[in-house]
Amino acid sequence: MRRPYIKKSSIAFIATALALSLTACGGAGPDAATRLIKRVTDGNEASIKTDGNDLSITNLLLVATEDGSAVVVGTIVNHTSTPDALLGITAGGTTAAITGEQNLIQDKPIRFEGDSANAKAVFAGVGATAGHNVTLTLAFARAGVVTIDAIIRDKRDTYANITK
Repeated sequence: MRRPYIKKSSIAFIATALALSLTACGGAGPDAATRLIKRVTDGNEASIKTDGNDLSITNLLLVATEDGSAVVVGTIVNHTSTPDALLGITAGGTTAAITGEQNLIQDKPIRFEGDSANAKAVFAGVGATAGHNVTLTLAFARAGVVTIDAIIRDKRDTYANITK
């Protein structure tokens, strides 16, 4: 039986094509779009780094409750030695009722919900509907105002035990 004849140049071409196709993902370098993704939650993020402020807001979202209220979930951290305070959170002209910690001391986070929560913010009876987005405005005594587009989640999975 006769063996098929394959040129050495064909083998080299196939090897080169395979090498290029298998390493194509790394070809975009350190600025590849897939490399720059860092968001691992449903919540949105923002920061205020102006006029000596350094606040970070992470995992900010709302959870709709059975009666149409919305509960804020998220974390706020002041990274500077100058204290600040959360004055309020509003959405569509409605202000959340905030209880618990509102002072932002350096690296001592305000956590809304979860095992280490030290604050609670509730928009009572606003007709919150899971799956929609809402614009939240957070006002701070020193850092000013930041606006964030936040999703409204339903009470299941990680958020199943959220109450108002």
